[in-house]
Amino acid sequence: MKATLYHNPRCSKSRQAKELLETHQVDFTIREYLKEPLNKAEIKKLLTALAVPAHDLLRAKEAEYNDHNLSKNSSQNAIIAALVTSPKLLERPIVVTDKGARIGRPTEAILEIL
Repeated sequence: MKATLYHNPRCSKSRQAKELLETHQVDFTIREYLKEPLNKAEIKKLLTALAVPAHDLLRAKEAEYNDHNLSKNSSQNAIIAALVTSPKLLERPIVVTDKGARIGRPTEAILEIL
């Protein structure tokens, strides 16, 4: 199985997800989305794989959330635009495999797609 981990090494949950993948001997690549931000098409693809409302991809406690005037009622397009310009808003960690995608909160949610 091949997986992609959308990762922020400074985040403890993201580090836990990396450790979980290593423990389960999953072949995975790391995408440090703060260094290599996702584009609009990649975010749309991620939303489709996760099958969640766009707002679920957001870290609402980040200052950028308010800077972009986001709310639970924000449109998907507004959320995607905010994520493109402010990748720090992306919830983490996210793991994608051929079985689907999961936001690793809690980290054990990732087990569903391994």
